[in-house]
Amino acid sequence: MSNDAAPAHDDGVGIVDPKSDPQYIQFRCLPPGGQLNRWSHIITREHDFPASQAMLYGAGVPNEDMMKNAPHVGIATIWWEGNPLSREVINHYTHDFSTHLLEFGKIVKRGVEKQKMLAWQYNAVGVSDAITMGGEGMRYSLQSRDLIADSIETVTCAQHHDANISIPGCDKNMPGVIMAAARHNRPFIMIYGGTIRKGYSQLLERDVNVSTCYEAAGAFTYGTLHAKTNAGSAGRTPSDVMSDLEQHACPGAGACGGMYTANTMATAIEAMGLTLPGSSSYPALSPEKARECERAAEVIKTTMAQDIRPRDLLTRAAFENALVITMILGGSTNGVLHFLAMANTAEVPLTLDDVDRASNRTPYLADLAPSGKYLMEDLYKIGGTPAVLKMLIAVGLINGDIPTVTGRSLAENVKDWPSLPAEQKIIRPLSDPIKDSGHIRVLRGNLAPEGAVAKITGKEGLRFEGTARVFNKEHELDAALSRGEIPRDRNLVLIVRYEGPKGGPGMPEQLRASAAIIGAGLKNIALVTDGRYSGASHGFIVGHVTPEAAVGGPIALVQDGDTVVIDAVQNRIDVTNIDEAALLARKEGWKPRVAKVRRGALAKYARLVGDASHGAVTDQWDS
Repeated sequence: MSNDAAPAHDDGVGIVDPKSDPQYIQFRCLPPGGQLNRWSHIITREHDFPASQAMLYGAGVPNEDMMKNAPHVGIATIWWEGNPLSREVINHYTHDFSTHLLEFGKIVKRGVEKQKMLAWQYNAVGVSDAITMGGEGMRYSLQSRDLIADSIETVTCAQHHDANISIPGCDKNMPGVIMAAARHNRPFIMIYGGTIRKGYSQLLERDVNVSTCYEAAGAFTYGTLHAKTNAGSAGRTPSDVMSDLEQHACPGAGACGGMYTANTMATAIEAMGLTLPGSSSYPALSPEKARECERAAEVIKTTMAQDIRPRDLLTRAAFENALVITMILGGSTNGVLHFLAMANTAEVPLTLDDVDRASNRTPYLADLAPSGKYLMEDLYKIGGTPAVLKMLIAVGLINGDIPTVTGRSLAENVKDWPSLPAEQKIIRPLSDPIKDSGHIRVLRGNLAPEGAVAKITGKEGLRFEGTARVFNKEHELDAALSRGEIPRDRNLVLIVRYEGPKGGPGMPEQLRASAAIIGAGLKNIALVTDGRYSGASHGFIVGHVTPEAAVGGPIALVQDGDTVVIDAVQNRIDVTNIDEAALLARKEGWKPRVAKVRRGALAKYARLVGDASHGAVTDQWDS
């Protein structure tokens, strides 16, 4: 949505941005095709805002020429200590020290200044899903996406920045910066913080990653975790294995290494044209990642000169690309939630039905974790995301004509990239897919009349029928698993409810439970929730059930002993032992739970957030 350019003020200062959305504050700017300080010019021209200029001199503007003519570029690093995404580490590729995302921002800042522009570095907050998983802190995870979007929108607009370069690492951070870009709609580039290296367990004698820790916890509880050799001897007990994993699963900086949510979002956003080629597959500590940061300043100047805006790139075709590559690579169900939110913010029509259609027509090709063998570091070694995109463009699955931040088309960006090696084993040929259609299935039925999202690769089968066992919060299931109370002798559908966007509050991920079930070898289990699962989750799992329990959705009415059928062929999820009248009778006896969280960020989130089937956004009202 955009409005025609308004006439200039009587003082002749700029026009209303013709690419702005009237649902937001309207900022005046210089017309395109001239000076690049289009928005900052409003406060730096002549002496209209003398106190603003005084503050900018105090902040580091070096001289009057730069004050009057230099564009202002905001550099948003989603950085904080206490997470591998941003720790100070030895760079194992270049043998120097870096502070990862914070240091990447400094590299970008130096590059921007070399281009004779003013660079203003700042950070937005983040949450580590892996650290908070299974605890109350996880409730803050999804809401941090919208908090990041709010933060970057706020700084970009309030400070009159002419462009933004965002450097996120974890999963929610990426949709957060894209949502911010769609709001402020000023020239923009995203730089992905990059993937972590593999870990190695001396006792298991194999490569490991953070997801291994969660699955090992299940095996530990159920007595099936053992060192590969001399199990049980001194220093090789199950407890020793756990300690070994905890100390070696995350050997340095970077996002979780499988096709979990971070790498899902990074590859999708690259396929949408919002990053430089290779951004999503360069490891965090690779020399290529540092060079990407150096190049970003030159490219952001191109986007400014050519007036390339986020909403020019956030098109229906771009979102189709995102869905296709997510299906090809076996990406996270969280991607669905985030794509819906990004599209909602950019005013691009996108629904669960579109996700369903993309899944139905797209094969699943990648042998990547969590369901497969390889990690993003392995994909990088055979050409990375650009090589995959090049192949998919050639066969017509990806639209190579979409524009990108470089000023060239996606196809032009990857044209000279090496092709996937013939002998590689990570990306299967189209003639021999892992699954003929996508692994992400949109389910509907009397349990989820407004939709649910399942990750079903086919390895666990395509249909599951079991007896419901109901848990009103995630911690109840976690406790049952810790006590070894989930049996192996019958099919169970474990229902975890009151964990949706409003009911959680915060729609927490439930990797602790899903991974423990995999680790324990409980193959007789399906999981269903109105909350989320991690990108590292796999098995027969269904999340994002809508309407959620907190608003009286049918998931609130399921009882222990009900029969639940999940059918990934018919795309149905139903309680089959009762009819509609019985469900209505249960609904009449249902009473909403009194919200325990009454103040603070999560209380505000619960009041504002929409449902999962529309992306769980917080800035949209019905009237």
